[in-house]
Amino acid sequence: MDGRRLQNYWSNEIKAMLETYRQFQVLIPSKEVEGSAHNAEDGRYVETLIREYLKKYLPRELEVLTGFILRPAVKTELDNRSRRNKEDTNSSQLDIIVYNSGRYPVFQRFGESVIVPPEGVIGIISVKKKLKTNHIIPEIESLRSASKLCHCSNQDTPLRGPFLALVSMESTNIRPSTIFNKMESTYSNEYDYFDNLVGYIGSLNGWTIFKTRPPQGGNSARYIHFTHNDQEMHLGLQFILTGILSVFYDKSRSSTSRPGFTGFPSHRSQDTNLGTIDVKGLREGIE
Repeated sequence: MDGRRLQNYWSNEIKAMLETYRQFQVLIPSKEVEGSAHNAEDGRYVETLIREYLKKYLPRELEVLTGFILRPAVKTELDNRSRRNKEDTNSSQLDIIVYNSGRYPVFQRFGESVIVPPEGVIGIISVKKKLKTNHIIPEIESLRSASKLCHCSNQDTPLRGPFLALVSMESTNIRPSTIFNKMESTYSNEYDYFDNLVGYIGSLNGWTIFKTRPPQGGNSARYIHFTHNDQEMHLGLQFILTGILSVFYDKSRSSTSRPGFTGFPSHRSQDTNLGTIDVKGLREGIE
């Protein structure tokens, strides 16, 4: 079967990531339970580890960051005032934001912690060291809320929304059907578009649930499940990268949509109207 080299490569990369994760627990073990002695630090280490691995494989324009999305109620494009009469809104703190900083600016940055406008968000990932049943609904609701902040249009075309994922290193014994039932109870065809639904839920050491795109014009999201065997450790990383790159290369994102970055309204008139200067036209070739 062709592609075996890549399959083996990605599987080896995931095995290396999991082994690096275990080494942290070896060096800083807990005396009471399995894992690290510092649970919060253990969780931050997992986030950093996943970010570092994603950085290795994504295009240079995409940064793998953490922080917040700020959707200001300002004009976008040249004079798009669709956000008029709305309020500035921000997300909760997000574990991982995959952001197209090659095309879009950043409001604020401290190292890898950022506040960014929604137009450049390509992926949003929630990270859990160990995924439990009671994590599912709060995490997918948080991802959905962040995704809705990113609803934007490029001229007359809606931009494809960011890829959403809930990633863990390991998990408790959760049945795939239980996870799907929780998603069914959370999402509604009255309020949710396809892009608002989580694209990946999985434990990198064991299983994957992935959302497939409907046929053209379809109105459903189909979820498929895989249990990883030793030769299929690549599946989690493969599907995460597939989802991120699918958004990045989507035709709706092929040209830059000017973000709401500096277009805040002025609530005062100018002090002086100095006058006008006549010109030949807007630019060469336009009369």
